Amino acid sequence: MSATEVQPGKNRGFAITTIILGAIGLFASFELATEYIKTLQQTDYIPNCELSVLVTCGPNMDSPQGSLFGFSNTILGLMGFIAPIAVGVAMLAGARFSAWFWWLYRAGLALATVFVFWLFYQSVFNLGTLCPWCMVVWSVTIPLFFFTAFRPEANGYYNASPRVAKAFAAINSWAWVLVLISYLIIAAVAQFQLNWLAEFSR
Repeated sequence: MSATEVQPGKNRGFAITTIILGAIGLFASFELATEYIKTLQQTDYIPNCELSVLVTCGPNMDSPQGSLFGFSNTILGLMGFIAPIAVGVAMLAGARFSAWFWWLYRAGLALATVFVFWLFYQSVFNLGTLCPWCMVVWSVTIPLFFFTAFRPEANGYYNASPRVAKAFAAINSWAWVLVLISYLIIAAVAQFQLNWLAEFSR
C-alpha cells in the first residue's frame, strides 16, 4: 500500500510542514552566513542579531564551537536544510522512497538534532549567550526530527512489518509532545543558567 493511499491529507500536511521548516532553517542559516561574512569583511561591523550582551550571535560565530569542523557551522545549515525541502517537494509530487532512504534521512536528522543540543549546551554554559538565528535553527531542527523519526513506518511509506508499524504509530502520535518537551528543556535550562526572561523583560 502506498503512502498516498493511507492518509493523503496528513501526508500532504507532513510534506508541507517539512518544506516550511526546512525553508525557515535555510533562511536562518543564510542570515547567519551573511552576517559572518560581513564581520570578516568589516572589523567594526555589528551583526543584525546583536540585540544585547546576552542575545547576540557574534561570540558564537567567532568561537571554536562556531567552526567545529574547521569551517563555519552556517555552511552545514546551508547544505543540510536543502534535504527536507527536497523531500517535502518530492512527496507533494507523489514520490515514494525506499526504506534505506528513510533510514539514511532520519540518521541525518538525528545527527543534526544531537548537534543542535550540543550547540545549545555550548552557547548557554560556555559562551553565555543566546544567538537569535541559532535559536531559529534549533527550533526547526527539533520538530523536523521528531515529526519524521517514526512516521515512515507509521504511515506505510514502505512495507514495514505490521508489528513495527503499529509500535511506531503509537510513538509517532507523541511527536508533538516530544517537540514540546525539548523546547521546555531548552527554555528551562537557558532560564536557569542565563535568566533570559529578565533580559527580554527590559
